[in-house]
Amino acid sequence: MTAAAIALFVVGGINANAQDNVKIGKQNITVKDGRMTPEALWAMGRIGSYSASPDGRQIVYQVGYYSVKYNKSHQVLYKMQADGSGKQLLTTGDKNETDAQWIDNETIAFVTAGEIWKMKADGSNRTQLSKTDGAVEGYLLSPDRKRAIVLKSIPFHGIIQKNPDDLPKATGRLVTDLMYRHWDHYVESIQHPFLATVTTDGIAVGKDILQGMPFECPMEPFGGVEQLAWSPDSKTIAYTCRMKKGLEYSISTDSDIFLYDLEAEEGTVDKNRNLCKEGVDLPNQPFAQDAQMRLDPTKTMKHQRINSIGKEQGEDYNVGYDQNPKFSPDGRYVAWLSMERDGYESDRQRLCLYELSTGKKSYITESFDSGVDDFCWAPDSKTIYFIGVWHATENLYRTNIKGEVMQLTDEWADFGSLQMLDSKRLLMERHSFTAAADLYVVTPGKDIKKTTIQRLTEENKHIFDQLAKPTVRQRWVKTTDGKEMLVWIILPPNFDETKKYPTLLFCEGGPQSPVSQFWSYRWNFMIMASQGYVIVAPNRRGLPGFGQEWLEEISGDWTGQCMKDYLSAIDDAAKNLPFVDSNRMGAVGASFGGFSVYYLAGHHEGRFKCFIAHDGAFNLEAMYTETEENWFSNWEYDDAYWNKDRTANADRTYKNSPHLFVDKWDTPILCIHGEKDYRINATQGMSAFNAARMRGIEAQLLIFPDENHWVLKPQNGILWQRTYFNWLDRWLKK
Repeated sequence: MTAAAIALFVVGGINANAQDNVKIGKQNITVKDGRMTPEALWAMGRIGSYSASPDGRQIVYQVGYYSVKYNKSHQVLYKMQADGSGKQLLTTGDKNETDAQWIDNETIAFVTAGEIWKMKADGSNRTQLSKTDGAVEGYLLSPDRKRAIVLKSIPFHGIIQKNPDDLPKATGRLVTDLMYRHWDHYVESIQHPFLATVTTDGIAVGKDILQGMPFECPMEPFGGVEQLAWSPDSKTIAYTCRMKKGLEYSISTDSDIFLYDLEAEEGTVDKNRNLCKEGVDLPNQPFAQDAQMRLDPTKTMKHQRINSIGKEQGEDYNVGYDQNPKFSPDGRYVAWLSMERDGYESDRQRLCLYELSTGKKSYITESFDSGVDDFCWAPDSKTIYFIGVWHATENLYRTNIKGEVMQLTDEWADFGSLQMLDSKRLLMERHSFTAAADLYVVTPGKDIKKTTIQRLTEENKHIFDQLAKPTVRQRWVKTTDGKEMLVWIILPPNFDETKKYPTLLFCEGGPQSPVSQFWSYRWNFMIMASQGYVIVAPNRRGLPGFGQEWLEEISGDWTGQCMKDYLSAIDDAAKNLPFVDSNRMGAVGASFGGFSVYYLAGHHEGRFKCFIAHDGAFNLEAMYTETEENWFSNWEYDDAYWNKDRTANADRTYKNSPHLFVDKWDTPILCIHGEKDYRINATQGMSAFNAARMRGIEAQLLIFPDENHWVLKPQNGILWQRTYFNWLDRWLKK
């Protein structure tokens, strides 16, 4: 490919200020000194969804390209042969093209401008299939290609009242219940799945499967078409839904798997069948008169009857998160991801198997003491492949319906979503600390040694070929309670063992997200190391991949062993790694990692010379009622702060809130926050910054009025990186 072909380009003759007419392609960028920069990071193409043709011979996949100059992205589609050859860019216009699915071996469906289109596999003969005035937000074709599920948003005024028609310019919102906003938006619409008919004339969008129901499907804020599935005979749809709203929704994680029978009569029991509860009546009402049915919205679900009633009655009611159903190829089973307990969003995600003819449920990953992140059926309907994190890497596993689990890969990497390429091979995405996502074919063997891995794409080869790579090491560190903790050590490119380097303690978010081999476009270890920093990234208490006991030690104890683990990791590095400069150490983190930074700022005993906290919780009493998903605070804190009978865990949590230790702050701090972050409100970051300045501490506040818990816009991303490194360099490179 020529340099001209991979450069950022603008459609000729069109005003460059008209952003809708800017076409962004693969960017040719020159990297100086082999060092990763923010500009190089944002020039990288980002592989998204992908799909194999029915015969397994071709693959269509999505890539996003970003322009810092025009502050926007362009989503395009490529096609290649299953061996990685014959790559062809299918998208030729300036509009985003996404969500590609194969209609047959020669025809691809996709979404552009909110409509479903089709084209030949070579990109020709483009035809619009749906006509919804641009309302399509996702779709899923049935196996027989005669029907489709189409996702659209419908108006919802069950919590935020509709303003009077004679006040069309009124901006006020009259709120009547909780969950009036979620993640980064006010909830004035919800997604519903619509049943559509596919004919030679196009796609006719018809019946709303949840007609008249005030519930969302898929679930906010991140759910998509993976939360729905077609049966092999195209007669049944399995879908995920949490049939709750308002206060009830805000305190519960209880979602279920439903079967929608296309041929059953309306109003019959079988039309929308709940596979999780089969019509039982469970405690789910805040303030209910009947104590047996009551939930206390100010206390953790941990000890409430909803999480014990199944054991009392000898039944399994699936009261936690249940989502992402998939039918076995023979139609005998539905499998889905299932959490055991209500109110606990980070519970271990098990693989639940439901036999449709008998109603029998079983859990087939119980011998894997970690969560399942994605899975797919093998053609034999007896084998399921899945990915999960163990010891800080996300690898491939296999289980049969008896629950006999075997590990199939052992990479220092993370595999992403997976699907069958053909009867024997898997199509998967893979990334690591030093490699952005690419597509791979994995051929499972009888064991790890016989599994083969073939790379298909090198989307960013033209950039990575110019970069010097950091070195990644694993280190096991003794904790204060005598356990072993895995710590990643990332060393700068061209590392010199005889030199001393400024060092960063990385504090993970979640609080129960793994420090596995992730690739991030903000918290990117390669760019940090490329700026001359050693990174110490501990898998501290509360992270998955080290067993359930290790995972759960953080809930109700945010400032206990978890914080000791952070300090054990950095103290070990300072003492035992001669290249770590103990006089130039900083601590950085986002979300729970930002909370960790705020807490360490008052408890670090002079270890650190600067701090950076992104979207962190600062005042836990304030956050308890500020966050939108109240189940999180209830589970993590145990109690509302005003409860006089609050537990010892709750008492300790509130008494150790970072804002109560500002009198001990003595170190420069950079606070970053997005004003559209409704998970941890921007007032938390503002309060921390204000407190630091009122204490006379050097501080900066980087505030983004148009970003949420993440930073997504290109120019904001560059500003984030520059501010981040300017702050670190100012205090750690003197």
